[in-house]
Amino acid sequence: MIASLFNKSRPLNYAIISLLLVLFYFLYLTQYPEWTEYYTTVVQKIGLLVVLTGSLFLVRFVTKRNGLSKDNSYAPFLFLLFHILFPSVLVNTNIILANFFILLALRRLISLQSLITPKEKIFDASLWIFVATLFHFWSILFIVLVFVSIVFHVSRDYRNWIIPFIALFTVGVLFTLAVIAGEHDLLFIVLDKAYISFDFTYFENIYQNIALAIFSSIAVLFFVTQLLALSNRPLNMQSSYKKILFSFVLGVGIYVLSASKNNSFLAFTFFPLAVMGTNFIESLDNKWVRESVMYSLIVISFFIFFAQVL
Repeated sequence: MIASLFNKSRPLNYAIISLLLVLFYFLYLTQYPEWTEYYTTVVQKIGLLVVLTGSLFLVRFVTKRNGLSKDNSYAPFLFLLFHILFPSVLVNTNIILANFFILLALRRLISLQSLITPKEKIFDASLWIFVATLFHFWSILFIVLVFVSIVFHVSRDYRNWIIPFIALFTVGVLFTLAVIAGEHDLLFIVLDKAYISFDFTYFENIYQNIALAIFSSIAVLFFVTQLLALSNRPLNMQSSYKKILFSFVLGVGIYVLSASKNNSFLAFTFFPLAVMGTNFIESLDNKWVRESVMYSLIVISFFIFFAQVL
């Protein structure tokens, strides 16, 4: 049984998840055989796979370290399923990198509840968000979560409110030096994405449309159940779950505002939705219902993937 298999956090589970990622990654790349013709593109694709694998383990680390779920591997597995449902993420270099840096930022922000070295965590999170912005401009929305976290935990120290601007200055200086050093295209690449578009007529096939409709339904279910369960969470954990809810809303905001839309922009919602989905599955007392939910998610994701690949 799938739910029973991933109900524990075992090395075997993460090996299975990693192997599935590798399998589906290269299956999707079969649509673009030209990447094998050049050494540089081969290195790039392998590097992106490493980043995706790192993202999976970041999901596992953040959820387990901060007590966002029980000791299981549902979160990284759901994170993987969302990538399978929207395989265009697997070939979008900027989104993969931007989302990885956002995960690094969320790792620091969620752990802020411990109040251990809060200034360093605020700086690190802000820095990672501004770095992510260089790859996908509207990642900058996540800076809102930094200030929300400051309000939750360390608002009385005025210096904490200044730290994000110091991080912005740091990234700005480094970016300016890179442009001056000869990478003039960097500036145009970033600015080219810095505008708003509400054009949602981007679907290349009906399966992308179906995937978005299914994903939206799942997202609403997970979000609403998490919102309703918030008051039942331990008081010391409520701020962490609120940050998960906020990060999902910000991820949706990135998708809505971004220009040249495609389904891969939803990647910024994958982590918070994986956490909310994990909590939803954990709340199901009936074993068969839990199994049915897991099998349904797997079948839907696999069907949509292969419908687009074959």
